[in-house]
Amino acid sequence: MRKLIVIPTYNERKNIEELLGNIFNFVPDVNVLIVDDNSPDGTGSLVNDLIDKKVFDNRLFVLHRAGKLGLAIAYIEGFTWGIENGYDVFLSMDADFSHNPKYLPEIFSAMKEYDLVIGSRYIKGGGLKDWPFLRRLISRGGNLYAQIMLMTKTRDLTGGFNCYHKKFLEKINLNSIVSKGYCFQIEMKFRHILSGCKIKEIPIVFTDRIMGVSKMSGSIFKEAVLNVVKLSLIRYLVHVIRHLYLQYY
Repeated sequence: MRKLIVIPTYNERKNIEELLGNIFNFVPDVNVLIVDDNSPDGTGSLVNDLIDKKVFDNRLFVLHRAGKLGLAIAYIEGFTWGIENGYDVFLSMDADFSHNPKYLPEIFSAMKEYDLVIGSRYIKGGGLKDWPFLRRLISRGGNLYAQIMLMTKTRDLTGGFNCYHKKFLEKINLNSIVSKGYCFQIEMKFRHILSGCKIKEIPIVFTDRIMGVSKMSGSIFKEAVLNVVKLSLIRYLVHVIRHLYLQYY
């Protein structure tokens, strides 16, 4: 399997080179695509320098975007680039070390048997580190809300440490994704669930960022709440259509 890790960045200059070194230490056979949103701190320029100097051989690539166009579009552009360049497996992860590269070998290994592998904070062995109580409460509450609304047993719906197969990225049609922000993570998993994919959750400990600033905002939270309602309606309609089909055909 040709493996590609897609990492969206905005002002992650302090983290990115060390993160890349860690990634290639744990999984030297992967390639990494940075999707940079014209970071004012020069993240994109630093990645260009690393590529030009072949610090990581020929395993690092970058897409430069004009500005902050949304997390979902960053991943869609990254996955599309990967499909066009012949990759088979795609992993999404954050640039701030909240997703520890030490989990990468286990996640990629599981992709031999599963269609979607989730680095999960909310199964046995997983957890949150250095998070204040209110943020923990909001995160767990958001996951529980999405679980109930979407009627799924998948525990970590909002996390961004996920691995997908090319065949299912093509099947779900990336251009039809409606989410713009972090709800993209929920929508991607929801579409895999509806497709009947084999899903595996692997426990991870999610650590709060040490350097840099969180990208979460009120508008992103609002979008997630509303989009989960829309996705739950889609699930209900799919259920009704299947029931009618089985009843009459």
